Amino acid sequence: MQYFEDEQDVEEWLEPLDYAQFWRETATFCLDLPSRDHCDTSIARRKVPEATVLSVLKGMARLQIVERQKLPARITVPWMSRH
Repeated sequence: MQYFEDEQDVEEWLEPLDYAQFWRETATFCLDLPSRDHCDTSIARRKVPEATVLSVLKGMARLQIVERQKLPARITVPWMSRH
């Protein structure tokens, strides 16, 4: 299982995954997602493009992982000294 330090780690991990990789990599997290069969059927019937399905799945996965692991946001602003 993958471990993360902050929310952006999750996003950076999910971003390069393609559809098949997404299902393999997220299986260990036991996320509450639509079933792969349902997603495959929606894509096959051309109801929803694969890219859209993948984007929504990644968003759902990110939110659930961040919530379950209570991950903080990454602070991107460098600390500045007033000296």
